[in-house]
Amino acid sequence: MKVAVLFSGGKDSVFAAFACQQQGYEVSLLTIEPAEYSTMFHHPNIEWCAAQAEAMGMPFTMVEADGEREEDELSAIKEGLHAMRADAVATGAIESEYQKQRIDKIAHELGIKSFSPIWRTGNSLLSEQCAYLDTYVVAVSAEGLGEADLAARFDEKFVSRLRKMKPSVSPHLEGGEGETFVSNAPFFIKALKIREMEKEWDGSRGVAKITAL
Repeated sequence: MKVAVLFSGGKDSVFAAFACQQQGYEVSLLTIEPAEYSTMFHHPNIEWCAAQAEAMGMPFTMVEADGEREEDELSAIKEGLHAMRADAVATGAIESEYQKQRIDKIAHELGIKSFSPIWRTGNSLLSEQCAYLDTYVVAVSAEGLGEADLAARFDEKFVSRLRKMKPSVSPHLEGGEGETFVSNAPFFIKALKIREMEKEWDGSRGVAKITAL
C-alpha cells in the first residue's frame, strides 16, 4: 500500500513516517506550504523538508496552498494526494481531533484510507522520541516558553520541564504551542547537521530559522 505521510519535518510527522515504514508500507512524504499563521500546519523551516526526505530515503512532494484560508490548505492536500496516487494518507496527529477529522474527510472524498499511527500513544511516544530522535525546538508560542527555548534540544529534560509548567503546556507541543525539527534518527540514511540558526522573538512568541545545513 502506498501511504502519503503529511510531513512537516517535526518529531511527530517524522515518527509517523517511521511507523508506516515499519509496517511495510511504501512511504512518500507530502508537505503543504501553508499560510503564515496556519492553524492546521507547521510553518517554520519547511524549506528544509526536502533535505530531510532525502536523508530518510523517501520520495517527497511539496504543494503550496493557493490562498490564506484553511479551505485552501485542505484543497492543497487533496491535490497532492491525488497527484501522488496514494492509497492512504497518514498524519502525525497525537491528540488533535481538529486536524484528524479534516484529514479523514479528505480521505473519504478521495476514496482512500486515513490513519494516524501515533494517535494517543502518549508517554511511550515521548520516551522513544527523546531517546532516538535528534530534535530541536524551532518555534514557541505558549506562556512559560521564551526566547531561550528556541533551538533547544527536545529531550527528556525539556519534556520534564513542560510537564511542570503552569498554566499547563502539552508535553507534545501539539496545538501550536511549539514546533520542532528533526536532524537525525536511527532510520535516516544520513544525519543532517544544523550549521546556522537565526532567532526571531516578538516578546511572546518566536521562531528559530535554520539558515544553513
